[in-house]
Amino acid sequence: MPTKKKEDIAIDKDTLKKEIVRQLNVTLGTSEKKASRQAWWKATCAAVNEQIFSLLTKTQQSHYKNDTRAVHYLSAEFLMGRLTVNNLVNLHLYDVCESAVKELKKELGLDFELSDLCEEEPDMALGNGGLGRLAACFIDSLATMNLPAVGYGIHYEHGLFRQEIHDGRQIERPDSWREYGNPWEICRPESVQEIQLGGFVETVFEENGYMKKVWRPNQVIKGVPWDIPVVGYNGSTVNILRLWESRASEFFDWDVFNAGGYVDSQTEKAQAETISKVLYPNDSTEAGKILRLVQQYFFSACSLKDIIRRYKRAHGNDFSKFAEKIAVQLNDTHPTIAIPELMRIFVDEERIDWEKAWDICYKVFSYTNHTLLPEALEKWPVYLFERVLPRHLEIIYEINRRFLEDVVDAKWPGNDWIKSRLSIIEEGEVRKVRMANLCVIGSHKVNGVAEIHSKLVKEDLFPEFSQIWPDKFCNVTNGVTPRRWLLASNRELAKLYTETVGDTWPVNLDKLREATKLADDPDFQKKFMKIKRNNKVKLAEVIRKETGIEVSPDAIFDVQVKRLHEYKRQQLNLLYILALYRRVLQDPDYKMNDHVFIFGSKAAPAYTMAKNIIYAINKVGDRINNDPRIKGKIKVVFMPNYRVSLAEKIIPAADISQQISTAGYEASGTSNMKLSMNGAITLGTLDGANIEIAEEAGKDNNVIFGLTVDEVKALKAKGYNPWDYYYGNEELKAVLDWLDSDYFTPGRPGELSCIKNSLLGGGDTYLALADFAAYSEAHRKVDEMYSNKKKWAHAAIVNSTTMGKFNSDRSIQDYVDQIWKLDTCVVK
Repeated sequence: MPTKKKEDIAIDKDTLKKEIVRQLNVTLGTSEKKASRQAWWKATCAAVNEQIFSLLTKTQQSHYKNDTRAVHYLSAEFLMGRLTVNNLVNLHLYDVCESAVKELKKELGLDFELSDLCEEEPDMALGNGGLGRLAACFIDSLATMNLPAVGYGIHYEHGLFRQEIHDGRQIERPDSWREYGNPWEICRPESVQEIQLGGFVETVFEENGYMKKVWRPNQVIKGVPWDIPVVGYNGSTVNILRLWESRASEFFDWDVFNAGGYVDSQTEKAQAETISKVLYPNDSTEAGKILRLVQQYFFSACSLKDIIRRYKRAHGNDFSKFAEKIAVQLNDTHPTIAIPELMRIFVDEERIDWEKAWDICYKVFSYTNHTLLPEALEKWPVYLFERVLPRHLEIIYEINRRFLEDVVDAKWPGNDWIKSRLSIIEEGEVRKVRMANLCVIGSHKVNGVAEIHSKLVKEDLFPEFSQIWPDKFCNVTNGVTPRRWLLASNRELAKLYTETVGDTWPVNLDKLREATKLADDPDFQKKFMKIKRNNKVKLAEVIRKETGIEVSPDAIFDVQVKRLHEYKRQQLNLLYILALYRRVLQDPDYKMNDHVFIFGSKAAPAYTMAKNIIYAINKVGDRINNDPRIKGKIKVVFMPNYRVSLAEKIIPAADISQQISTAGYEASGTSNMKLSMNGAITLGTLDGANIEIAEEAGKDNNVIFGLTVDEVKALKAKGYNPWDYYYGNEELKAVLDWLDSDYFTPGRPGELSCIKNSLLGGGDTYLALADFAAYSEAHRKVDEMYSNKKKWAHAAIVNSTTMGKFNSDRSIQDYVDQIWKLDTCVVK
C-alpha cells in the first residue's frame, strides 16, 4: 500500500490554515487574539474532522452497499491515548498541519507550534495496560487493511485513575479525560439501546402451547453510544469505535423533587451513571462485584443489540445469514456474558429453537485468552447472577447441561472428576460461574497471544477442552501498530527509515529488513545513535519536569514500563538496583556505565503488595538519587501516571527493555515489541513474545536469562524454598536485610520489610530469588555490550529492523485467515 502523494492529499496548507481559523471563530466562538492553546487545538481537530467524517460516511455507505462480513471486537479496554498526531499521520496531514500552524504563529504572533497544541490533548483513559493498548492497535490495523470492523467498549467517564505519587506512595485520583469535551468523539442518540437488569423470570404458556420464558426486570438502563472514528493509514477506510455510556431511562423524579427530596430525585440517575463511571471498580467489596458484572453485561448487551439492529437493516428477521455476516471477538473474559445474551435474544425474542440458535452463536463467537493466572480467569458467584441476570443463569445452566451430557459424557463416560473440571459451574461453599469455561464452550475458536502462551493454554490451562476440540485452539502472536509506535512517536527514526528503504514500510514493516544490512555501516550507526541520543535528551527534560530528577542522556536508559504485578517482577529489578548501589558504596571505583533505571506503572487500588513495591522503588530512589558518594552513577526514576502519551516519550529513548516476568506467566507482552521496534535491547526471560523477539533479532543482540517454563515447573514440583537462595547468596541476603532497616525510610525502620517478607515468608511465588543470580549476570552482559559502542549500535539497529513479525497488521491477517474469514472492502 503506497503512501499518498502530495497531489492526493485532500487539503493543502493554505486551505487548512483558513479552516482552522474558521473553526476557531465559528465552532468555538472565539477570536484569534484571545484564543487559548486548548481552543487552537480544538479548532485544529475540528478542521481535520471535516476530512475524517466525510471518509467515515463513505466507509459506512460502502460497507452497507457491499453487505460486508464484519468483525465486532468486544473489549472492556481500549487504551487509545491521544489521537491528534495519530490521525494527522494516518491522513498524511502532519507536515501540512505543522506548516499551517507555523504560518499562523508567524502571522498572528502566537507562542506555540503544532507539537505544543498536541500536548493539550488528554489521553483517552479507556484502559489499563497491554490488553487495552492491543485493542487500540488492532482497530488501527483493521482500518488500515480496509477490513470492515467495529470496536465496542465502555465510555468510561474517569477510566482507570490518574496516579499521583505522594511521599513515594501511589494515590488514585479521578482521570477526567473528557471534562471539557473531546473533539474526536460524536454522540449517536439515534442508536440508543435499553438494557434490563434484575427482577425475575416468568414461564408463560401461550395459546398454541408454546412455552415462553419472560424476563421481568426491575431496572432498565439506557446505553448511549459515542463514536470515535478510527482512521486507517492512507485514510481510505475510517471504521468506528463505539463506546457505551450508561444513563437512567427516567433520570429525574419530579414528584420526589417537588416533595422536597432534592437529592433523592437524582438517585436513579446517579445509580445508572455509575456503570460507566470508572474502569475496573474495586471488586473486593460486594457492591464492587455487582458493579463489575453489570458493567460487563451492559456493554456486551448494548453491543449485541446494535449488531442485530445493523444486521436487520440489511436482512430483516431472516437470521440464516447471521453467522455468515457477523464475527464477534471476545477480548479476554470480560465480554463472556455476550454468549448467553445472544442465546437469550435468539430463543426468547426471535423464537429460534435452541439447537439452531446455538449453532449460530457457536459460529459467531471467538475468544482470545490473555492470561494463565488462575485468579485472572473470572468467576462470578451464582447468587450475583440470580440477583442481576436471572434469565442468563438459566441459559448458562442449560448450556452446561447439554455440554456435560452430550460432549463430556461421550468422551469420558461416568468420569465425574473431569465433569467437575470442565463444568461452567464451579461447586463449592459459594457456587460460581466460570467465565473462561463458558468462553471455550461457546466459541468456535480460542487463541493465545504468543507461541509459548498458546502452547500453555492448550497443555496447562484447558488440556481436556483441547482433547475434545483440538482444532479449536490456535495461536495469534500479538503485534503493535508501527504507525503510532514508530512513525508518529519517533519521527526522526521514521524519516531515516523512509530515506533508506522507501515510504511503504509503515504498512509493510518487513521492508525495514533491508536496513538490517546497514547495522555495521559506520555512517548509518552514527545517524541511528544520534537519533537515539536526541530522544534521550528529550526524555531527560520530561523526567526533570515530572520528577525533578536530573539524568544524563549519556547513561544507559534502562526501562521497565508496564502494569505493576508481582509476576512482572518489578521487585526483582529493585533487588538488583539495591545490589548495584551496595557494590558502588563498597567500591567507589566500581567499573560500570552510568545507569538510569526508569519505571512506569500503576497498581490496582486494592493490590496492596503492588502499591508497596511502588513505595519501595520511590524510597530507594530518593536515597540513591541524593547520595553524593556514588557521583550520579545510578539514578532511579519512577514516572507518575504512566499512560500512552508518556510511553510515546519513553519508548523511543530506551536503551534497555526489561521484560523479566517469570517464565510461563506473561501471555505475550507488547511493550517488548514497541521497545525493540525503537532500538532497545531486550533484557528478558524466555517468556511470552520475548522468545519470538529473540528468534527474529537473534539472541546475540538481546540478553536472555533465567529459568525456562519447564524449569519453573520442575522447581515448583520438587518444592521451592526461597530461603535456600537467601542463605546461599551473600549479596542477596544483604540487600533483603537492608529492607528491614530505616536506611531508605529514616526514622521508620521496617517500612519496606513487606517486600522481604513476601519473598521469604510468602514463598516467593514468582521465583524472583531463584532468578536473581542469572539476572545480575545478565546486567553485567548488558553493561559490557554498552561499553562497545559499535556492538551496541549493531544490536539496536538489528532489533529495530527485524520486528516485522510484530506488526499488528500481521496479527490481524492471522485472525482473518484462521478465525474471522473477512474480505477487504476498499472504499473509493
